[in-house]
Amino acid sequence: MDAKLPPRPSPMDAVALLSERPADKLARGQVGTVVETLDEATALVEFSDDNGEAYAIVPVALTDLMVLRYARLAAE
Repeated sequence: MDAKLPPRPSPMDAVALLSERPADKLARGQVGTVVETLDEATALVEFSDDNGEAYAIVPVALTDLMVLRYARLAAE
């Protein structure tokens, strides 16, 4: 049985960090927006405050991101 791969983030997707990034002052679970896919393994993600002010724009490995879903989606 093949394990289904998690969805790849696309530009404008909301994502959550799956690991700590102390050098960038980002904690596990922080939510950002994918700005651009840099290559097959990395995305540029913007993290902003409640006023929309960006406090970090950093490249993140796709394996360290979880795409957030806001619509009802049944698990398979």
